[in-house]
Amino acid sequence: MELSPIIISLKTAAAAIILTFMLGLFVARFVVNMKSEKAKMVVDGIMTLPLVLPPTVMGFLLLIVFGVNKPFGRFLLEVLGVRIVFSWTATVIAAVAISFPLMYRSARGAFEQVDKNLLMAGRTLGMSEGRIFWRITMPLALPGVVAGGVLSFARGLGEFGATAMVAGNIANKTRTLPLAIYSEVAAGNMDIAFYYVLVILVISFLVVVLMNYFSQKERKYLR
Repeated sequence: MELSPIIISLKTAAAAIILTFMLGLFVARFVVNMKSEKAKMVVDGIMTLPLVLPPTVMGFLLLIVFGVNKPFGRFLLEVLGVRIVFSWTATVIAAVAISFPLMYRSARGAFEQVDKNLLMAGRTLGMSEGRIFWRITMPLALPGVVAGGVLSFARGLGEFGATAMVAGNIANKTRTLPLAIYSEVAAGNMDIAFYYVLVILVISFLVVVLMNYFSQKERKYLR
């Protein structure tokens, strides 16, 4: 059994969760603070769309954006010398695109559950909005936010469809664990596929345990 799919998957999921975590916090805070309910519904629908679309559709859309024959992809290649498609970077982008809605929805839900009276008290004391967010909102919403991060990490680790579309299935380069399982099953190497599946099962179990832990902490905060 080659270790490269495991290493590539862990590197991809680790890089993706950093981007997803920060982006999810920013967008969730922006949406929660929006005044117009209609605009909030539209933005929320756009941000949640990758959660309900088939991953292959998201992969196709990423190809439209980053393909070397498309304007943005051609710009990256000709001006910056960066080729996204069929690279390790593409696996990270695919993981971010698919796991972002989970982080965003979890963060938004956690922010909306923070007692508004505490926020008003902070404003009364002359605290800036940034300080209120980091000193009041984030500590109270932290269990829900972290739970969303854990779930997003697992989703990025298990991403298959979008990764196959935009990054391909290149051994030692873009072949993640789900792609390795598919490749080994297609080749008839069921024993090797089983070991890869076992790794995914162990990681998924640990994710469920962490999710339950942070969910319990969140319920304690809300009491």
